[in-house]
Amino acid sequence: MSTTGIELKTRRSWLDESVELVSSMRFAISLLMILSIAAIIGTVLRQNDAMPNYVNQFGPFWYEVFRKLGLYSVYTSWWFLLILLILIVSTSLCVIRNAPKMMRDMRSWRDMVREESLRNFHHKSEWVAPLDVAGLAQQSAVRLGHAGYKVKLVEKEGGTLVAAKKGAGNKFGYIFAHTAIIVILLGGMLDSELPIRLQQWFLGKTPYMGGGLIADVPAQHRLSVNNPTYRGNILLAEGQTGRVASIAQASGTLLQELPFDLQLKKFHIDFYSTGMPKLFASDVVVHDRAENRTFAATIKVNEPLIYKGVAVYQSSFEDGGSRLKLTGFPMAGGEMRAFPITGEVNGATELKAAGASYSVEWSGFRPFNVENIAGNDVRAVTKPQSLNEQLSATLGKASGSAGKNADNKDLKNVGPSVQYKLRDQTGQAKEFLNYMQPVTLEGSQVYLAGVRSSPSEAFRFLRIPADEAYSVREWMRLRAALANPALRAEAARRYAARTMSAGQQGGTQFADQLRESAQRTLGMFAGDGTPGGFVAVAQFLEKIPAAEQEKAAGVFIKMLNGVLWELWQAARAADGQPAIEGNDTHARFLQLATNALSDSFFYGAPVYLQLDEFVEVKASVLQVTRSPGKKIVYLGCVLLVAGIFAMFYIRERRLWIWVRPNEGGAHALMAMSTQRKTLDFEKEFEELAAKLPQSA
Repeated sequence: MSTTGIELKTRRSWLDESVELVSSMRFAISLLMILSIAAIIGTVLRQNDAMPNYVNQFGPFWYEVFRKLGLYSVYTSWWFLLILLILIVSTSLCVIRNAPKMMRDMRSWRDMVREESLRNFHHKSEWVAPLDVAGLAQQSAVRLGHAGYKVKLVEKEGGTLVAAKKGAGNKFGYIFAHTAIIVILLGGMLDSELPIRLQQWFLGKTPYMGGGLIADVPAQHRLSVNNPTYRGNILLAEGQTGRVASIAQASGTLLQELPFDLQLKKFHIDFYSTGMPKLFASDVVVHDRAENRTFAATIKVNEPLIYKGVAVYQSSFEDGGSRLKLTGFPMAGGEMRAFPITGEVNGATELKAAGASYSVEWSGFRPFNVENIAGNDVRAVTKPQSLNEQLSATLGKASGSAGKNADNKDLKNVGPSVQYKLRDQTGQAKEFLNYMQPVTLEGSQVYLAGVRSSPSEAFRFLRIPADEAYSVREWMRLRAALANPALRAEAARRYAARTMSAGQQGGTQFADQLRESAQRTLGMFAGDGTPGGFVAVAQFLEKIPAAEQEKAAGVFIKMLNGVLWELWQAARAADGQPAIEGNDTHARFLQLATNALSDSFFYGAPVYLQLDEFVEVKASVLQVTRSPGKKIVYLGCVLLVAGIFAMFYIRERRLWIWVRPNEGGAHALMAMSTQRKTLDFEKEFEELAAKLPQSA
């Protein structure tokens, strides 16, 4: 044999071995195991989340490792799609290799057996009948036909073979089941992101990362109206028309042209008594540009609009650009003068405060907010300070969960809220969530002002007590007075004078010392040093010997409460307001105001924006999908059910009867086999072994 022939034979041998490996059961099971592990990862690990959330969860190093492995979008990663493709090839090769053999076996009668081989079967029976060979063979064939068997008579040397089979369709179970896997995977890949990925790889389509008008987005970021499959979202405000859906990608957005225009006429939403959404639907008008046709439709949850192979589902709802009117209050310095400010959701407003320029980015408005006021959902800006038990007993619950001591677990609608980001000139931003109406917590009404530094954090809330006019103005007056050294000095003087007039013994020197102590207390609480509030108080008290801390804490808190009361009175007098009467209601307000003043040092905003009026504009979020693979998957499911039914409920049985001449008649040797020996098979064999020898 020549060298070329040897090389060709070696190549063929290697190719045959590779095909056998790829089409083998162990190879397919290995792929299915990998897919199962990937599915577990995709289930446990939240998919397509924001990048900062992954960084906060895993850290920068492992975030980058998992990103390169594609674990944040497992089902659309290149390696997952590659495994699916290899599994399709593997299963296809398995069907191509084995289906012809199974079909030949189904048609085969296996009539090449001999009498000696039938005697080796476990299930066999013999009998003698007073008939000739042809008569006994024909009788056996008729009786097997009545039992549901297909029969063939084969003349053999020295006798006649009766070959019978039943349930040969069992082989279709294996063919249908394997074909179903191929069909389902093909349908799934057709409805996956693979077609879009192919357009990105070979047609130059790239995600769009900029902003601006949709009409200005270049063609390389747009997908054709003939795109075979996609799943995107379109947001429409009432009265707005759209013809382009957005498909989110890891590095931007692809725009998908739709074969028709969608106009949102009206968005409907119903609520339960708790304020939770009960039902929402969109009244739309469809404009078919190609056929110049227009018709109305209503899209509800689980009741999509299907037109031209595109299904439009009601996904959710958002704000469509509600117009807001608010009042701004300074949160720094000794000024409390309020100012009006307006905005529109999804827009931005320039703001000048505390000698700097900011941009208010209005990100959301909600007319209803269902909160569990009794739980830990509403949190203070600060967490409990690490004081010892003696000091915490004196300072009380100045911070922590606003509802941690309540037992009521009812969900309640707490009214409208506005959400916005306050961005400074360096680009740094914090996000705020302010409620329009006061919320009753622990028996008192407070305004909730939420803040967080990143979207991965939960909002922490500053609780500003509502005054007798159900506003925040009295607290803002007290906050501004605390930042005013002149008013703090006046409050200390008033406190010393009131204390001395109440019968306190001592002369002028003691009064001056008391005034200076009260002024230092206010200065410490006001944050003349860093930090302010109860944190500064705690740090000061921790410097005192442990044996004297409890007594010192009591004296300090008593002085702080007294001088803050005088500060409130001095601030009202400076604004030409009458004095506040000393009663339980005002004492409770001052206690809550003191806690809020302490927390305000951690609020981190130069202004507080209170929502006054709004004009709501609703918007509907619709999911637009084209999934031609759905019908293919349905076909695969039908094949899979048929295949499983055939494999489990159709049992193949083979039966042979060797009939040969015998003295005075004919001798019959019957043998029977099946793939799976069951109790039903044993019973059937016994019935046939008893029925076939019977005389007519």
